[in-house]
Amino acid sequence: MPRTTTRTTASATTSATGAVADALAATPWEELVTSALLGTDRRPPGEAAAKTPGTGAGGPGPAATSPDGAAVALLDAAALHTVRRRAALLPAPAGPRPAPAPADPRPPLPDAARSRLAQLLADRVATGGSAGRRGAAPDLTELIPQWLTTANQHGYRAPDAALPPLLDAARARTDLRPQALEFAGPRGLWLAGLNPEWKFALRGASGSSALLPDVTDREAVRKLWEEGLFAERVALLGAVRAHEPSAALDLLATTWTTERAEDRLMFVDSLRTGLSGADEEFLEQALADRSRNVRATAAELLSALPGSALGRRMADRALSCVSPGLTGTEPSVAVEAPHECDAAMQRDGVAALPPSGRGERSWWLGQLVEASPLSVWAGRFGGRGAREIVALPVADGWGEELHAAWCRAAVRQRDPEWARALLGAPSIPPSNGPGTASLAERSKLLAVLPPGERAGWVADFIAAHGLSEAFQLLGVCPVPWAEPLGRSVVDALDIARDAGSYPWSFSGVMGLAERCLDPAEAGRLEVLTTTPDEPEDASPGANGYWSEAFGRLVSTLRLRATMEAELAPVR
Repeated sequence: MPRTTTRTTASATTSATGAVADALAATPWEELVTSALLGTDRRPPGEAAAKTPGTGAGGPGPAATSPDGAAVALLDAAALHTVRRRAALLPAPAGPRPAPAPADPRPPLPDAARSRLAQLLADRVATGGSAGRRGAAPDLTELIPQWLTTANQHGYRAPDAALPPLLDAARARTDLRPQALEFAGPRGLWLAGLNPEWKFALRGASGSSALLPDVTDREAVRKLWEEGLFAERVALLGAVRAHEPSAALDLLATTWTTERAEDRLMFVDSLRTGLSGADEEFLEQALADRSRNVRATAAELLSALPGSALGRRMADRALSCVSPGLTGTEPSVAVEAPHECDAAMQRDGVAALPPSGRGERSWWLGQLVEASPLSVWAGRFGGRGAREIVALPVADGWGEELHAAWCRAAVRQRDPEWARALLGAPSIPPSNGPGTASLAERSKLLAVLPPGERAGWVADFIAAHGLSEAFQLLGVCPVPWAEPLGRSVVDALDIARDAGSYPWSFSGVMGLAERCLDPAEAGRLEVLTTTPDEPEDASPGANGYWSEAFGRLVSTLRLRATMEAELAPVR
C-alpha cells in the first residue's frame, strides 16, 4: 500500500508539474525571469497570469504543485521560450508564410573569406565582448569593422548562414551597424523583418539608396516625401540634392512650415553636404525660424559659406572689436569686446546667454570671431599672414579667448593655413602653443590638414612628447598609418618599455596600433616580442607583459594581411 501511494503521489506530482508547465508556455519571458530571480516560493511562476481575468481560469494555479515542481515547471517553460527566441519566433497563432527573400546580385565571398567571417563572428559570441587578458592572440572582435569595410569595398554579398550572427553583432555594437547593414544587403533586411530583436536594421536602412525611388520620378519623390518615414525623407532629400540641388530646396520648401522643429533642424543640418551659394537664400530665411536650434544651425552654415551676407555682417562686428595695437613699441592685438548683444546679433545666431561661469562679453566676442571669414584678418593687420597674426601678443588677457575663436573658425571654414598657424610646430608643448592647449580642439585642427601632412605632424609630436598626450591625435590620422607615423608610435612604445613603464598605461595606443599600423610592418616588429631583462625600478613582470603585447601586435598585423589577401578578388 505505501508503494502504491508513493507511485500515485509521484504520478499526480508529475501530472501537476506538466500541467503547470503547459500553463506557463504563454507566460511572458520577463515574468519567468522575475520568478527565477526572486525564487519560486516568493514569486510562483504564472502568478500574474493567474490573477489576470480571463487567463488561467480553471487551470492549475501556482499552488497546484510542490515548490520543487514549480521550479521544474519554470525551467521547462524557460527552455521552451529559449527555443522559440532562437528560432526568431514569438508564441502566436500560425500566420501566413513570409514573402520569399529577395535576390542579391552581388558576387559571393571567396571560400577563405567566408570561413574567416564565421570565425570572427563566432569569437564575438565566445568572448562575449569581455576585455580580459588575451595573451598574444589577436582580438578578433576588434577586427570585424575592418573586415566589413574591406568586404564592402569589394562589393561582396553576405553568406545567408552568416546573416543571423551578423545582425546579432550589429545589434550589440552600434558602431558596426552601417557597415554590417551594407554587407547584409536586401536579404539581411528581409530577415530582420522577421525578428523584433533586429528591428534596428529596418530603421537604420530606411534611408538606404536601394530603397529610394528614382530621383527623376517626380511623382514617386513627392509621394515618399509626403508619406515616408523621417529617415527615408532625409535620405531622399540628400539623393535629390546630389542630383539637382535646386530641386531639393524646392522639395523642402513645400512642407517647411508644417514640419516639427526637430525635423526642421535635421533637414537644415543635412544641407552641410554640398553646401553652396545656392543655399544662402533659404538659410537666410531660416534665421527667422521659431526654433533657436534651427536659427543657430542656419547661422553656422552661412558663416561657413564663402562670401555670405551673414559672414560680412559678422566680420563688420568682429573688426570693430579686434584691431592692431601697440605694446610699447611692438605691434600687438587690441580687443574691445562687445558691450551688448542686440536683436540683430541674435538674429544672426549669436546666443545672448553665456554658459555658467563664462562672462557675457567674452562669450559674445568668441561667437563673432568664430563666425567671421578668416580672410578679413590679413587686411586688418596690414597684410600679415595667419602665422604672423597668431604670433602677435594680445593685450589685456584676451589672447586665450581670441585664439580659441580663431581655432573654431579654422575648423568651420576648413582653412589649412590658419590650422597650421594655430597648431604651431609639433615640438612645442601644447600648453605653450600658439592656439589652444585642448587636445580635442587640436585634433579638430589636424583634421583640416591634408592626410599626409596630418600624419607627419603627429609623428613629430610623438617624437617630441611621447604617447601620453597623443591618443586623440592618432584618432584623426588616416589608416593605415604612413611609415613615419607608424615608426614613431612603435619607437615610443619601445622607449616606454625600456624605461620600465607600466604596459597597461599604453593599452589604448597599442590597441590602435593593432588596427592602424601597416601590416607590412610585422616583420620589422618581430624583434620586440623578446623579453629583455627588467630594470631594477621597473614594475614587476612589466617586460613580460610588454613582450606579450608586442607579440599580439605582430600576430594581429599578420592576420590583417591574411584577411586582406583572402578578400582579394580571384583573378
